[in-house]
Order: sequence, then C-alpha cells, then structure tokens
Amino acid sequence: MPELVELRSGVYHDSVTLLRISQSVTDAPGITAAQVAMATPLNVDLAVGLGFAVPPSAGPNDLLVALRGVDDAGVRSGLAALAAALEAAEAAGHAAGGFGDAEPPRTVRTAAERSPDASVVLLSVPGPSVIGEAMDAIAAGRHVMIFSDNVPVEHEIVLKDAAAAAGVLVMGPDCGTAMIGGVGLGFANVLRAAGTRPDTPSVGVIAASGTGAQQLTCLLDQAGVPISAVLGLGGRDLSEKVGGRSALAALRMLADDPATDHIVIVSKPPHPAAAEKVIAAAKASAKPVTTVLLGRGQPDLTSAAESVLRSIHVPIPTWPYWSPDDGINPVAGALRGLYSGGTLADEAMLIAGDILGDIRSNIPLVPELALPASATGHGLPQLSGLGHVIVDLGDDEFTRGRPHPMIDPTVKLDLLAAQAADPDVTVILLDVVLGYGSEPDPPARLAPAIGKAISAAAGDGRELAVIVSLCGTDSDPQNREAVATALAHAGADVYASNAAAARAAAHAAVGQTERDDA
Repeated sequence: MPELVELRSGVYHDSVTLLRISQSVTDAPGITAAQVAMATPLNVDLAVGLGFAVPPSAGPNDLLVALRGVDDAGVRSGLAALAAALEAAEAAGHAAGGFGDAEPPRTVRTAAERSPDASVVLLSVPGPSVIGEAMDAIAAGRHVMIFSDNVPVEHEIVLKDAAAAAGVLVMGPDCGTAMIGGVGLGFANVLRAAGTRPDTPSVGVIAASGTGAQQLTCLLDQAGVPISAVLGLGGRDLSEKVGGRSALAALRMLADDPATDHIVIVSKPPHPAAAEKVIAAAKASAKPVTTVLLGRGQPDLTSAAESVLRSIHVPIPTWPYWSPDDGINPVAGALRGLYSGGTLADEAMLIAGDILGDIRSNIPLVPELALPASATGHGLPQLSGLGHVIVDLGDDEFTRGRPHPMIDPTVKLDLLAAQAADPDVTVILLDVVLGYGSEPDPPARLAPAIGKAISAAAGDGRELAVIVSLCGTDSDPQNREAVATALAHAGADVYASNAAAARAAAHAAVGQTERDDA
C-alpha cells in the first residue's frame, strides 16, 4: 500500500489538537493508517509500530506526518484532510487567543505580557516539559491549569509549593475539567452559572477527580443548582506525597468567593493522611463544606449530590433513566466495565464489588486485584478468563500517543466487541461523558456497536445486557436526550447516575432484574 512520511519543522500544536487532527486524517476515505504528532521518542516508536519508516533525524520539534492508503488517491485524500484540519486548528487558535492577525505568542511569558487581564494559563504540553512553562506562569502571577499527564510527582510538588508562595492555584497535572467565571476548561459540561437562580444557593466544587466533578455537577444541574466554580486539582493532589496542597489552597479561595454559598470537595479514594488534613480544613471553613471522598463505606457521588441538595434545601429530583424497548433479560455471568473516567470506574468498582465480590482492574482498589501483566500493554486489554473486570481506558497506559477515549472511543468500541464475543460475559457496563471536548456525536458509532454486540451474543445463544452511565446535562452540545434515546433504542439501559448504573449492572451479573433508581 502507498504511504507518505514527512517531518515538518517549525510547526507545533498541542497534544489534544494533534489527536483530533490525527483522527480526522484517519477517518479520510482510503486511509488505512495515520499518525500526526510531534516526533517525540514515544510517538516515533508508535509510528514505527504501525509500520512506518521514520527518518532518523526526527526530533521533538518536528511534526511527524505518517499516512498509509489503499491507493495513491487514498493518500491524497488523507493529505487533503490534514490540510483542512491544520487550517481549522490555526483558525481556532487565533480566535481563542484573541490576537487577531498577530502572530500567536510562543511562550507563556509572552502570552502573559500580551494578555495582562488573563488570570489563568492552561497548559497542554508533553508532561516532562510542563515545569518550566508552569513556573513562568506562576512567576507572572497567573493561576495554572495543567491538562498534561505524565508529569513527575516531584515536579507537581515543586509547582504547588511555588504557587502557594505566589498566592495562586495550580490545577493539575492531569486536570481534565474546570470552570472559572462561567467558562469551562478541558472536558466541560454546560452548567447553570452562579447568579442564574438568585433563590438557589450556588455551589463551588473542588475536585481531585475529573469525571467525579462532572458527575456531581451534572446531577446538581439536574436539580437546578447553579455552579459558581469547578477547581480541578489533578488526581494525585490527595495522595500521600502531594498531601492536598492545591485542595487546601482552593478551599481558601472558595471560602473568600462571594459567589459561592456551599463548597463540595470531591476526590477519588484519597490517602488517609491527606484526607484527614483536608477534612480538618473543611470543618474550620467559614462556609459549609461537603466532603465526597470515595472509598469503602463512603457515600457514592449520587448520594453525595443528594446530601448537598438536602443541605441547601433543594428538592431531590428523580434521576433520569432510559430503558430499551424490550428491556433487558439478565443472566448470571461476568461483568466487564469499560470506562473513560477513572473516578467513575472507581465508584463502579466500589458499588459493584459490594454485590459481586472481587473486581479486577488496571486501577484496582487493592493491589492484589490488579490485572496480570499478560492482560495489559499498549494494545487492547486481554480480559478473557479474568472474571469481573472494570478497566479505566483513560489511564496513562492507554492514552500515550493516542486520543483519550472521551475524544475517540475506538479502543472502547474494540473492547466492547471483544467482550461481547467472550462466552463468560453477560453484562457490559460503560460510561459516556458529554460536554465540550468530548466526542461530538457518541451514538454515531456507539449505538451500532451496542446493537452488534447484543446481536452477536444472541447469535451464539447468549443473553448480553449493556448498561450505560451517561454523564451530561440537558444543555450539553451533544443533546443528552437524543444520545440517551439512541443508545436505549440500540438495546442499552441508560442511567444519568453512575451509581445506579453500577448497581443495575452488578444485579444483572447475578441474574437479577432489580433496578436502583437512587
């Protein structure tokens, strides 16, 4: 098959932009393989793994373009898609940067000088390169949101200590979502902003958890509660080493924020010492604080949202649920969970584990439940024979050099088909996260995949239940109602509450039809 490999010097785009560009090229007619990425050692290795011959001169400052087509026309189609995607990215960068026809700034220092009123710097650069750019932002007196992952924890501690000395906040690394001044950053749902309902208290969220914050705020939005801010911390902030550095700083900021009436701190399972420190600070706060620290014996995200609603005297709604036309017919067997969000996966394991017992994972709740080395790697996880398993496909091992599954669900769809073909599997649980930054049309690929999975199992004489946790709001650009309806029509049980979805999946895996709407 014909192919093209180019190195383009002096061209740089952030990793998220390049992941989208690469997907656009991959989707072009006649393209069988494509990679568009900065030529870092990892990305070069990935291209070589795809069978491309990368010039030895490739370096991290080069844009690597590698295309393979069914014929020459396919390669030309890929190049046309690349040119269009690059042009769109350049236009979006100029529009978002507000620099008009001026050349966009190439450093954080220059950007800070040219935008004196900007209070936040968002960084999405290779993890090892973050520290210098973030230190420049802190020195300029700006808060920093670090979207990048693979940042050494030692760098995170240095940055957060420097931020504390400068009186600013570091959100991240690996901070997937935030909302500041009514503007969503990263993966962000469309939420009611503070002031839109003067009769209802506004809630500010501090989150060492991206999808945990999204689930919590989407449920509060369903109840009509305005959100004053979402301050992401990065998933390691409440670890033993980092010790809640950004959580404590964010708590002080929201306590001083006149637009925030009630504060919620949400985290994936924290280290006990960090949790103790944050709980003590919350109790000392002048404003009411609800802590949502996932773990054994702790409330799930839906229960926590309900607790917040009771605290601010807002009625608890019935959480939305969409049922397939023919319902589901649960049969006892193995549960496989395919998640994009790590915190949602954690919550699902905690809830389903209480019903099913041990659940294995690449992000296990206890070390002895880790997937064996033979099951993981950079390719598709091999889960056959492992019993109940829930995987976080957004973990670093699955996102090195390829799009996050909230952007591109290819890995999730491939794994869905593989689990549907496993004779041990009777229940598949998966999440769909809506909002800006996420896949624009989830049902376009997922609905047919769900239908094929159920049909494939039926063809083998087996029942397969597919249960979806749908995290989003009525105002999200994907149209939550349309997404839910399409997935239900394909045969899935769809829940707005991840906790309810996990309970339903666990009950289905033991052959029960009981559904928990709470």
